Amino acid sequence: MFRQISRERLRWFVEYAAARTVICLIQVLTIEQAAALARFMAWLAADVIKFRRKVISENLLAVYPELTPRELQDISRSMWYHLAMMVIEVILVPRKVHETNWQRYVWIRDEQRMTERLIDYRPLVVVSGHFGNFEMGGYVLGLLGMGSYSVARTLDNPYLDRFINQFREKNGQFLLPKDGSATAVQHQISQGKILSLLGDQHAGTKGCWINFLGRPASCHKAIALFTLSGNAPMMVSYCKHATRPFHFEIGCTGIADPFDLPADLRDVTSLTQWYNDRMAEAIHNDREQYWWLHKRWKEKPVRQTKKAGEQRAA
Repeated sequence: MFRQISRERLRWFVEYAAARTVICLIQVLTIEQAAALARFMAWLAADVIKFRRKVISENLLAVYPELTPRELQDISRSMWYHLAMMVIEVILVPRKVHETNWQRYVWIRDEQRMTERLIDYRPLVVVSGHFGNFEMGGYVLGLLGMGSYSVARTLDNPYLDRFINQFREKNGQFLLPKDGSATAVQHQISQGKILSLLGDQHAGTKGCWINFLGRPASCHKAIALFTLSGNAPMMVSYCKHATRPFHFEIGCTGIADPFDLPADLRDVTSLTQWYNDRMAEAIHNDREQYWWLHKRWKEKPVRQTKKAGEQRAA
Protein backbone atom coordinates (compact mmCIF):
# COMPACT_ATOMS: atom_id res chain seq x y z
CA MET A 1 0.00 0.00 0.00
CA PHE A 2 2.80 2.39 0.95
CA ARG A 3 4.70 1.60 -2.26
CA GLN A 4 1.57 2.22 -4.33
CA ILE A 5 1.03 5.61 -2.69
CA SER A 6 4.70 6.53 -3.14
CA ARG A 7 4.65 5.62 -6.83
CA GLU A 8 1.49 7.64 -7.33
CA ARG A 9 3.00 10.67 -5.62
CA LEU A 10 6.15 10.28 -7.69
CA ARG A 11 4.10 10.20 -10.89
CA TRP A 12 2.21 13.31 -9.80
CA PHE A 13 5.47 15.13 -9.07
CA VAL A 14 7.02 14.14 -12.42
CA GLU A 15 3.91 15.37 -14.26
CA TYR A 16 3.97 18.60 -12.27
CA ALA A 17 7.70 19.15 -12.90
CA ALA A 18 7.25 18.51 -16.63
CA ALA A 19 4.35 20.96 -16.81
CA ARG A 20 6.29 23.66 -14.96
CA THR A 21 9.28 23.14 -17.29
CA VAL A 22 7.09 23.61 -20.38
CA ILE A 23 5.52 26.71 -18.82
CA CYS A 24 8.96 28.22 -18.16
CA LEU A 25 10.06 27.58 -21.76
CA ILE A 26 6.91 29.16 -23.20
CA GLN A 27 7.16 32.21 -20.94
CA VAL A 28 10.39 33.33 -22.66
CA LEU A 29 8.71 33.46 -26.09
CA THR A 30 7.64 36.63 -27.84
CA ILE A 31 4.07 36.88 -29.15
CA GLU A 32 5.29 36.24 -32.71
CA GLN A 33 7.23 33.16 -31.60
CA ALA A 34 4.22 31.93 -29.65
CA ALA A 35 1.99 32.24 -32.73
CA ALA A 36 4.57 30.35 -34.82
CA LEU A 37 4.67 27.59 -32.20
CA ALA A 38 0.86 27.38 -32.24
CA ARG A 39 0.85 27.06 -36.03
CA PHE A 40 3.40 24.25 -35.84
CA MET A 41 1.40 22.44 -33.15
CA ALA A 42 -1.77 22.81 -35.24
CA TRP A 43 -0.07 21.36 -38.32
CA LEU A 44 1.28 18.50 -36.22
CA ALA A 45 -2.12 17.68 -34.68
CA ALA A 46 -4.24 18.10 -37.83
CA ASP A 47 -1.96 16.96 -40.67
CA VAL A 48 0.59 14.60 -39.14
CA ILE A 49 -0.93 12.91 -36.09
CA LYS A 50 -4.50 13.56 -37.30
CA PHE A 51 -5.61 13.58 -33.69
CA ARG A 52 -9.38 13.04 -33.22
CA ARG A 53 -9.90 13.59 -36.95
CA LYS A 54 -12.94 11.31 -37.04
CA VAL A 55 -14.73 13.12 -34.20
CA ILE A 56 -13.89 16.55 -35.66
CA SER A 57 -15.10 15.61 -39.15
CA GLU A 58 -18.31 14.02 -37.86
CA ASN A 59 -19.15 17.05 -35.75
CA LEU A 60 -18.42 19.54 -38.53
CA LEU A 61 -20.30 17.62 -41.23
CA ALA A 62 -23.32 17.21 -38.96
CA VAL A 63 -23.54 21.01 -38.66
CA TYR A 64 -22.12 22.02 -42.08
CA PRO A 65 -22.85 19.12 -44.48
CA GLU A 66 -21.80 21.21 -47.47
CA LEU A 67 -18.12 21.30 -46.45
CA THR A 68 -15.58 19.82 -48.87
CA PRO A 69 -12.69 17.61 -47.65
CA ARG A 70 -10.30 20.55 -48.16
CA GLU A 71 -12.51 22.86 -46.09
CA LEU A 72 -12.78 20.23 -43.35
CA GLN A 73 -9.00 20.00 -43.16
CA ASP A 74 -8.57 23.79 -43.12
CA ILE A 75 -11.12 24.26 -40.33
CA SER A 76 -9.56 21.40 -38.35
CA ARG A 77 -6.09 22.95 -38.61
CA SER A 78 -7.44 26.40 -37.67
CA MET A 79 -9.27 24.91 -34.68
CA TRP A 80 -6.05 23.33 -33.42
CA TYR A 81 -4.24 26.65 -33.90
CA HIS A 82 -6.78 28.52 -31.77
CA LEU A 83 -6.71 25.79 -29.13
CA ALA A 84 -2.90 25.84 -29.00
CA MET A 85 -2.92 29.64 -28.80
CA MET A 86 -5.34 29.49 -25.89
CA VAL A 87 -2.98 27.24 -23.91
CA ILE A 88 0.00 29.47 -24.72
CA GLU A 89 -1.96 32.63 -23.90
CA VAL A 90 -2.97 31.30 -20.49
CA ILE A 91 0.74 30.90 -19.75
CA LEU A 92 1.83 34.28 -21.19
CA VAL A 93 -1.07 36.52 -20.18
CA PRO A 94 -0.02 37.13 -16.54
CA ARG A 95 3.34 38.49 -17.75
CA LYS A 96 2.05 40.56 -20.65
CA VAL A 97 -1.46 41.76 -19.77
CA HIS A 98 -2.15 43.74 -16.60
CA GLU A 99 -4.27 46.58 -15.20
CA THR A 100 -2.53 49.36 -17.13
CA ASN A 101 -2.36 47.86 -20.62
CA TRP A 102 -5.22 45.33 -20.98
CA GLN A 103 -7.10 47.64 -23.39
CA ARG A 104 -4.20 47.29 -25.82
CA TYR A 105 -5.05 43.61 -26.22
CA VAL A 106 -8.79 43.37 -25.48
CA TRP A 107 -11.72 44.99 -27.26
CA ILE A 108 -15.12 44.74 -25.59
CA ARG A 109 -17.73 44.95 -28.32
CA ASP A 110 -20.76 45.44 -26.07
CA GLU A 111 -18.99 47.43 -23.36
CA GLN A 112 -21.90 49.51 -22.01
CA ARG A 113 -24.40 46.66 -22.14
CA MET A 114 -22.06 44.25 -20.35
CA THR A 115 -20.81 46.78 -17.79
CA GLU A 116 -24.36 47.59 -16.68
CA ARG A 117 -24.89 43.94 -15.80
CA LEU A 118 -21.49 43.36 -14.25
CA ILE A 119 -21.87 46.23 -11.77
CA ASP A 120 -25.50 45.45 -10.93
CA TYR A 121 -26.20 44.62 -7.29
CA ARG A 122 -27.79 41.35 -8.28
CA PRO A 123 -25.91 38.11 -8.98
CA LEU A 124 -25.04 37.34 -12.59
CA VAL A 125 -24.79 34.04 -14.47
CA VAL A 126 -22.30 34.38 -17.35
CA VAL A 127 -22.65 31.54 -19.85
CA SER A 128 -20.08 30.78 -22.53
CA GLY A 129 -18.81 27.68 -24.34
CA HIS A 130 -15.69 25.91 -25.54
CA PHE A 131 -15.04 28.69 -28.00
CA GLY A 132 -12.12 31.07 -28.58
CA ASN A 133 -10.26 31.72 -25.33
CA PHE A 134 -12.99 31.48 -22.69
CA GLU A 135 -10.34 31.65 -19.93
CA MET A 136 -9.44 35.19 -21.00
CA GLY A 137 -12.93 36.47 -20.18
CA GLY A 138 -12.54 35.52 -16.52
CA TYR A 139 -9.03 36.97 -16.46
CA VAL A 140 -10.24 40.37 -17.70
CA LEU A 141 -13.04 40.36 -15.13
CA GLY A 142 -10.41 39.86 -12.45
CA LEU A 143 -8.32 42.75 -13.79
CA LEU A 144 -11.39 44.97 -13.53
CA GLY A 145 -11.85 43.98 -9.89
CA MET A 146 -14.87 41.77 -10.55
CA GLY A 147 -14.13 38.33 -9.13
CA SER A 148 -16.02 35.40 -10.58
CA TYR A 149 -16.75 31.82 -9.56
CA SER A 150 -16.62 28.81 -11.87
CA VAL A 151 -17.50 25.15 -11.42
CA ALA A 152 -14.77 22.74 -12.55
CA ARG A 153 -13.72 19.15 -11.99
CA THR A 154 -10.79 18.68 -9.61
CA LEU A 155 -7.69 17.43 -11.44
CA ASP A 156 -6.42 13.96 -10.61
CA ASN A 157 -2.94 15.37 -9.97
CA PRO A 158 -3.20 17.41 -6.72
CA TYR A 159 0.02 19.34 -7.43
CA LEU A 160 -1.25 20.55 -10.81
CA ASP A 161 -4.70 21.19 -9.38
CA ARG A 162 -3.27 23.39 -6.61
CA PHE A 163 -0.98 25.22 -9.05
CA ILE A 164 -3.81 26.04 -11.47
CA ASN A 165 -6.13 27.14 -8.67
CA GLN A 166 -3.46 29.45 -7.24
CA PHE A 167 -2.84 30.90 -10.70
CA ARG A 168 -6.53 31.73 -11.17
CA GLU A 169 -7.20 32.98 -7.66
CA LYS A 170 -4.40 35.54 -7.85
CA ASN A 171 -6.59 37.45 -10.28
CA GLY A 172 -9.95 36.86 -8.66
CA GLN A 173 -11.08 33.72 -10.47
CA PHE A 174 -12.29 31.19 -7.93
CA LEU A 175 -13.11 27.54 -8.63
CA LEU A 176 -15.86 25.53 -7.01
CA PRO A 177 -15.50 21.72 -7.16
CA LYS A 178 -17.89 20.07 -9.60
CA ASP A 179 -18.96 17.37 -7.14
CA GLY A 180 -21.28 18.66 -4.44
CA SER A 181 -21.06 22.30 -5.52
CA ALA A 182 -24.81 23.05 -5.41
CA THR A 183 -24.71 24.51 -1.90
CA ALA A 184 -21.60 26.58 -2.63
CA VAL A 185 -23.11 27.94 -5.85
CA GLN A 186 -26.34 28.90 -4.12
CA HIS A 187 -24.33 30.70 -1.45
CA GLN A 188 -22.41 32.75 -4.05
CA ILE A 189 -25.65 33.65 -5.82
CA SER A 190 -27.23 34.75 -2.54
CA GLN A 191 -24.18 37.00 -2.01
CA GLY A 192 -24.66 38.69 -5.40
CA LYS A 193 -21.53 37.17 -6.99
CA ILE A 194 -20.72 36.51 -10.65
CA LEU A 195 -21.02 32.86 -11.67
CA SER A 196 -19.18 31.90 -14.87
CA LEU A 197 -20.25 28.61 -16.50
CA LEU A 198 -19.57 26.66 -19.68
CA GLY A 199 -23.00 25.97 -21.14
CA ASP A 200 -21.99 23.28 -23.64
CA GLN A 201 -21.18 20.51 -21.16
CA HIS A 202 -22.90 17.17 -21.77
CA ALA A 203 -25.33 16.35 -18.93
CA GLY A 204 -26.19 12.71 -19.70
CA THR A 205 -29.39 11.09 -20.86
CA LYS A 206 -31.49 12.67 -18.09
CA GLY A 207 -30.36 16.24 -18.74
CA CYS A 208 -32.41 18.96 -20.41
CA TRP A 209 -32.50 18.03 -24.11
CA ILE A 210 -32.52 20.87 -26.61
CA ASN A 211 -31.27 21.61 -30.12
CA PHE A 212 -27.66 22.83 -30.33
CA LEU A 213 -26.24 23.58 -33.78
CA GLY A 214 -28.97 21.48 -35.35
CA ARG A 215 -28.47 18.36 -33.21
CA PRO A 216 -30.06 17.08 -29.96
CA ALA A 217 -27.81 17.93 -27.01
CA SER A 218 -28.10 17.40 -23.27
CA CYS A 219 -27.60 20.37 -20.93
CA HIS A 220 -27.48 20.81 -17.17
CA LYS A 221 -30.81 22.11 -15.87
CA ALA A 222 -29.15 24.04 -13.04
CA ILE A 223 -27.87 26.81 -15.35
CA ALA A 224 -31.40 27.90 -16.26
CA LEU A 225 -32.63 27.34 -12.69
CA PHE A 226 -30.05 29.79 -11.33
CA THR A 227 -31.74 32.51 -13.38
CA LEU A 228 -35.34 31.38 -12.95
CA SER A 229 -35.20 30.84 -9.19
CA GLY A 230 -32.22 32.89 -8.02
CA ASN A 231 -33.01 36.39 -9.32
CA ALA A 232 -29.77 36.15 -11.32
CA PRO A 233 -29.79 37.61 -14.86
CA MET A 234 -28.12 35.43 -17.47
CA MET A 235 -25.59 36.91 -19.89
CA VAL A 236 -24.39 34.80 -22.83
CA SER A 237 -20.92 35.99 -23.72
CA TYR A 238 -17.84 35.00 -25.70
CA CYS A 239 -14.15 35.78 -25.83
CA LYS A 240 -12.56 35.01 -29.17
CA HIS A 241 -9.28 35.63 -30.93
CA ALA A 242 -9.15 38.76 -33.05
CA THR A 243 -7.31 39.03 -36.36
CA ARG A 244 -3.92 39.66 -34.69
CA PRO A 245 -2.20 37.14 -32.38
CA PHE A 246 -2.72 37.79 -28.69
CA HIS A 247 -5.63 40.17 -29.31
CA PHE A 248 -9.15 39.36 -28.17
CA GLU A 249 -12.75 40.38 -28.70
CA ILE A 250 -15.24 40.04 -25.86
CA GLY A 251 -18.91 40.35 -26.63
CA CYS A 252 -22.44 39.52 -25.53
CA THR A 253 -24.99 37.70 -27.68
CA GLY A 254 -27.93 37.94 -25.30
CA ILE A 255 -29.19 38.79 -21.80
CA ALA A 256 -32.14 37.20 -20.01
CA ASP A 257 -33.34 39.15 -16.97
CA PRO A 258 -35.79 37.37 -14.64
CA PHE A 259 -37.40 40.76 -13.88
CA ASP A 260 -38.31 41.18 -17.55
CA LEU A 261 -38.39 37.66 -18.93
CA PRO A 262 -40.70 36.95 -21.90
CA ALA A 263 -43.45 34.42 -21.25
CA ASP A 264 -41.85 31.93 -23.66
CA LEU A 265 -38.61 31.81 -21.61
CA ARG A 266 -40.04 31.13 -18.16
CA ASP A 267 -39.28 27.43 -18.03
CA VAL A 268 -36.04 25.45 -17.93
CA THR A 269 -36.25 23.96 -21.42
CA SER A 270 -37.08 27.22 -23.18
CA LEU A 271 -34.38 29.21 -21.39
CA THR A 272 -31.82 26.45 -22.01
CA GLN A 273 -32.69 26.46 -25.71
CA TRP A 274 -32.39 30.25 -25.74
CA TYR A 275 -28.84 30.42 -24.37
CA ASN A 276 -27.73 27.58 -26.66
CA ASP A 277 -29.05 29.53 -29.65
CA ARG A 278 -27.08 32.58 -28.46
CA MET A 279 -23.90 30.51 -28.18
CA ALA A 280 -24.52 29.15 -31.68
CA GLU A 281 -24.59 32.71 -33.06
CA ALA A 282 -20.99 33.32 -32.02
CA ILE A 283 -19.90 29.88 -33.27
CA HIS A 284 -21.42 30.37 -36.73
CA ASN A 285 -19.55 33.67 -37.09
CA ASP A 286 -16.17 32.04 -36.30
CA ARG A 287 -16.67 28.30 -36.63
CA GLU A 288 -12.93 27.55 -36.66
CA GLN A 289 -12.68 28.77 -33.05
CA TYR A 290 -15.09 26.19 -31.62
CA TRP A 291 -13.76 22.98 -30.07
CA TRP A 292 -15.05 20.49 -32.63
CA LEU A 293 -12.98 17.76 -30.96
CA HIS A 294 -15.24 18.24 -27.93
CA LYS A 295 -17.74 15.36 -27.64
CA ARG A 296 -20.74 17.61 -27.20
CA TRP A 297 -23.24 15.19 -28.69
CA LYS A 298 -23.22 11.78 -27.02
CA GLU A 299 -26.15 9.65 -25.87
CA LYS A 300 -29.73 10.12 -26.94
CA PRO A 301 -32.54 11.24 -24.58
CA VAL A 302 -33.87 8.60 -22.17
CA ARG A 303 -37.11 8.19 -24.12
CA GLN A 304 -35.24 7.59 -27.39
CA THR A 305 -32.83 5.18 -25.65
CA LYS A 306 -35.71 3.16 -24.14
CA LYS A 307 -37.56 3.12 -27.45
CA ALA A 308 -34.45 1.84 -29.27
CA GLY A 309 -34.00 -0.85 -26.61
CA GLU A 310 -37.62 -1.99 -26.96
CA GLN A 311 -37.24 -2.16 -30.74
CA ARG A 312 -34.11 -4.28 -30.43
CA ALA A 313 -35.85 -6.59 -27.94
CA ALA A 314 -38.84 -6.98 -30.27
